[in-house]
Amino acid sequence: MTESLPHPPAGPLAGIRVVELAGIGPAPFTAMMLADMGADVVRVDRIGDVAPGPSARTPHPDLLNRGRRSIAVDLKSAEGRRVVLDLVADADALLEGFRPGVTERLGLGPADCHAVNPGLVYGRMTGWGQEGPNAPYAGHDIDYLALTGALYGIGPTGEPPVPPLNLLGDFGGGGMMLAFGVVCALFDVRAGGTGQVVDAAVVDGVALLTTQVHALRRLGMWRDERDANLLDGAAPFYRTYECADGRYLAVGALEPRFYAELVRRTGYEPPAGEGRDRTDPAQWPVAREHWARLFRTRTRDEWCELLEHSDACVAPVLDWREAPHHPHLAARRVFVDHAGATQPAPAPRLSRTPGGIRRPPPHPGEHTDELLRELGRDDEAIRRLREAGAVA
Repeated sequence: MTESLPHPPAGPLAGIRVVELAGIGPAPFTAMMLADMGADVVRVDRIGDVAPGPSARTPHPDLLNRGRRSIAVDLKSAEGRRVVLDLVADADALLEGFRPGVTERLGLGPADCHAVNPGLVYGRMTGWGQEGPNAPYAGHDIDYLALTGALYGIGPTGEPPVPPLNLLGDFGGGGMMLAFGVVCALFDVRAGGTGQVVDAAVVDGVALLTTQVHALRRLGMWRDERDANLLDGAAPFYRTYECADGRYLAVGALEPRFYAELVRRTGYEPPAGEGRDRTDPAQWPVAREHWARLFRTRTRDEWCELLEHSDACVAPVLDWREAPHHPHLAARRVFVDHAGATQPAPAPRLSRTPGGIRRPPPHPGEHTDELLRELGRDDEAIRRLREAGAVA
């Protein structure tokens, strides 16, 4: 079962103000991570995204936008740009995920923002980076993985490579790297440095994530063929298997003692001719067939009852609905209920200043008046901005 979060503590980033220019994917994920850790994140949404009529009573369903307040601004209007620059003047960081040059054309590029706030950390999230032959063009997670070699290594032999959702690129190589870069730059400012630009590119981050594979290749421990290596599903002791009920089991018994525990608990009998060196790839195809037959003799949950609470390194392959209710995840509150939505909890955990979900996802423009008043605009000034179409 999931658990509702109590009112969260301040968090390690309490006192940090972040302005987020609304986008999709990795930059909002960065903003969510910073908000989870206590930063006051103001999301600048597009006027066209504001729903007509009164705001809905229920939170917006996009969980990536949790933890923020939203102001809706026309970035192409002079009055709208002024509002954003006023927000920037009192901020510690800005996040944007547009193509290179877009914020410069809007008058909200690094030079414009540093003119009003020299200490600002200007975080930029793109797929290809701010320069290079591909920089001006569109791309998606699958493209960045393809270029770095990461996609080449994922999938069965003889079949096309399989994209690992968009988790590896957008969120692992993109959003997390931007969050890391922004926090690094904030530390530099706190130490007396001036503001700077964080150029976070998904393609850079994905390449960094593949460092171990490059190391294994240099060590002679990785073959360039797909589905032929210790960690890509070729090894019989590191792959998924179908069970009697059509559900799946993940087996990760890499080390000899963990493999021995797996063999002991399952009663696995090596096929005739299987040598003692289980790491010999020549023996893997036959061993995989024998393990597959064995795992099809019981249901997934029957195998879990036998193997999960042991050093056999076995876990059930859960679907999206099952995962929040697994006893281990429930015990650690990995998923929580907040504002009526079950969702992943903030991570990682800090012992003294833990993170927390402070607000549900806002509707675009939900806090426009509140934030304008914080900037010193009175009711008449807000009315004029709204009549001019600069805010909504």
